[in-house]
Amino acid sequence: MFKPGTIVLVNFPFTDSQSSKVRPALVLTKKGDDVIILGIFSKSIDGLRESWIKVDGLNPDFHKTGLKKTSIIKTEKITVIHQSLVQKELGSLSFELMQQVRKILRKTLEIE
Repeated sequence: MFKPGTIVLVNFPFTDSQSSKVRPALVLTKKGDDVIILGIFSKSIDGLRESWIKVDGLNPDFHKTGLKKTSIIKTEKITVIHQSLVQKELGSLSFELMQQVRKILRKTLEIE
């Protein structure tokens, strides 16, 4: 159902686990009924951190993402949700950007 690279709309939890916000997220993988995702944000685009990947609205493949505007995938904002919490599928990330996500995620998690 949800393949790696799929962009979905979810109720993404804040790090305090007390509240959440509906936002896009990138599917890393699906294990059983759970989906491991990264948060996608449209604010704080000035000055990229090394753990962030920009999804540029000027990219020719941007329309395939389903995002409304230039956004940032934050690899440090990783969480696991039940698949029933996915509200809808928006689109998908290009192969090239997904490769970049994997590379930066390994650095973020210090598994490289």
